[in-house]
Amino acid sequence: MLIFNGDILTGLDIRALVRTHETTGADVSLHLTKVTDPRAYGLVPTDDTGKVLAFLEKPQTPEEIVTDQINAGAYVFRRSVIDAIPAGRVVSVERETFPGLLAAGAHLQGMVDSTYWLDLGTPAAFVRGSADLVLGRAPSPAVPGRCGDRLVLPTATVAPGAKLAGGTVVGEGALVAEGARVFGSTILPGAVIEPGAVVTDSLIGTRARVGERSVLTGTVIGDGAVIGAHNELREGARVWCDAHIPAGAVRFSSDQ
Repeated sequence: MLIFNGDILTGLDIRALVRTHETTGADVSLHLTKVTDPRAYGLVPTDDTGKVLAFLEKPQTPEEIVTDQINAGAYVFRRSVIDAIPAGRVVSVERETFPGLLAAGAHLQGMVDSTYWLDLGTPAAFVRGSADLVLGRAPSPAVPGRCGDRLVLPTATVAPGAKLAGGTVVGEGALVAEGARVFGSTILPGAVIEPGAVVTDSLIGTRARVGERSVLTGTVIGDGAVIGAHNELREGARVWCDAHIPAGAVRFSSDQ
């Protein structure tokens, strides 16, 4: 049985994971990937044959980083393992099921596949993943046809003088007005980017509005929120759904 975490974007060769499961006779087979900085993830060391040795919590010190392999969130389970998971309560396979199987002597097999992989657990990662799909860095049948620097869905409107680049996605019914510039961002359905606004690496929620000549970089604008004209929001800014920031109310420019 194939099971996938819902917050990952990956180019995993699923057939190869299934073959690994079949040829090794494992109880559970896991997709593992290597990351440059594993401190934000649980570690999964394996032996020379790929057999999983342990599941380690997020390392707190350099000495605890014993591998750069992490659980990438795609699994093949024997049916008997699924049937043994308790019903009627929340169960974490990473924290409960897998460690319990190892303690009971079960065979857990890791398969390292270093193709594209991204944890979509933050808005910034979601925007990056959307851009990577459009740009072709993460090939997928979800984006048919040739890759490019933008994806404009059929009922969206982009003015002739607007500029889109960097894997920008413009959702159904959204409007990007004359002179607006949008780079590497996701514009959800019904949102409006007004003339002269500049939006970079940001997520603009459904029916939200970014006012004239406002500048947004690395921000998340909630559904229905309104950013008035001539505002400037920088990295990490989060605007709640349906909030209204008046014109010229916020500026993040340096005094230098």
